Amino acid sequence: MRTLINIEQICITVAAVLALVLPGTVFAANYPKTKEFRIERGMSNEAAGCIECHQKEHPGLFADWTKSRHASANITCYDCHKAAEHDKDISQTHFKEDKVPITAVVTPKDCSRCHPDEAKEYSQSKHANTVEIMWKLDPWLNHGMNSEVERASGCLHCHGTVLKMKGDSLDPATWPNVGVGRVNLDGSLGSCTSCHTRHMFSVMEARKPEACGQCHLGPDHPQIEIYMESKHGDIYTAHGDGYNWDAPAGTWTPGLDYRGPTCASCHMSGAGKTMTSHNVTERLSWELQAPLTVRPENFGPFPNKTDWNTERDKMKEICVQCHGQTWVNDHYIKLDQVVQEYNDVYFKPAKAMLDKLYAAGLLDNTRYFDEALEVEYYELWHHEGRRARMGTAMMAPDYAWWHGFYECKKRFNKFMEEANELLAHNKKAYKAVDFPNATGSKEKPKEVFGK
Repeated sequence: MRTLINIEQICITVAAVLALVLPGTVFAANYPKTKEFRIERGMSNEAAGCIECHQKEHPGLFADWTKSRHASANITCYDCHKAAEHDKDISQTHFKEDKVPITAVVTPKDCSRCHPDEAKEYSQSKHANTVEIMWKLDPWLNHGMNSEVERASGCLHCHGTVLKMKGDSLDPATWPNVGVGRVNLDGSLGSCTSCHTRHMFSVMEARKPEACGQCHLGPDHPQIEIYMESKHGDIYTAHGDGYNWDAPAGTWTPGLDYRGPTCASCHMSGAGKTMTSHNVTERLSWELQAPLTVRPENFGPFPNKTDWNTERDKMKEICVQCHGQTWVNDHYIKLDQVVQEYNDVYFKPAKAMLDKLYAAGLLDNTRYFDEALEVEYYELWHHEGRRARMGTAMMAPDYAWWHGFYECKKRFNKFMEEANELLAHNKKAYKAVDFPNATGSKEKPKEVFGK
């Protein structure tokens, strides 16, 4: 059985061309197909069947796989997709047609067969647990203020759906999805292909900032825009073509393989005494996404298991590969000052005013976002407040000031003006009676929170 027909055809063509260029030299039409012979010897019948079919039906998928390290190591479709007949995530359609039990959804549990450490680290991260975090933190979900369609196409695209079956197939309301916190039918959380996209699973791709920029962008968490504005982003833009993106995992070294760091360099890759990790929650000393900035171990929706000083030291170890200790220490002094200023000057007074309006009955807290001041308060922390804090942390002054604190001032002043007007006249706020599509479920998914 010849499974890699394309390689054979290429070899025949090469032999023919060489015969024309170098007349008198004999080149066999069956020029040795070393890789093909090796694969043929070591491939199961099920794996060979997968490749034969997908080469014809999905040539792009097949081409990606042939370029992957998986293919080089003789890891086939079947090795990743294989399942037992009793598994919850078995593809019934495939099993009925081909009698081979496979899962259409490859999960971190499947990947852990070969990558146990990475899967365990990932499972402990905010990425893997972001569905839980989202439901504990987000008022859009908790108050049902958007529709299921809006959620699936927006929020859940990155955060992850709770996968479900509909008959013999995956429910299209929950699939396709590669969200970082996807709740899988086998009980695992997340999707490795959020960053290592199918079917090449390139470490190079995951190391580039564009991989993170799929989700970390826009008005509420513009990390990719912040990074590209920063000096780090400038260096990546200028010199990134010369980086050694394909260095083996755990060996990617600043000064040797790259000049300026990417998102992965700081938050995941190892350097100095800090080890590589797939837990992006490590190395964080502030929870900058929260309404009130707190230490990660005090973040209610998902407390970190270690002390913030320990994690800051890990990040500092990354920083000092390229910066002096004084430079690094002073950067963190400025970040801490920004956090305190945001907390004390903007968030705490706005939160106190919001609570005062609710207590006076001038705002209705049975729903959210149907009154203008609720939106103003939300965007103060969720938009401008995040940008000020994240812009400072990643050294992007335009986001720290013009998109951050400057906008915080405008938002804060407007919020307080309207709030004081209601209090002065004991007047209830206008409520949007025609608020569109506030139809989403308010029930937390039992797959995450239990019954």
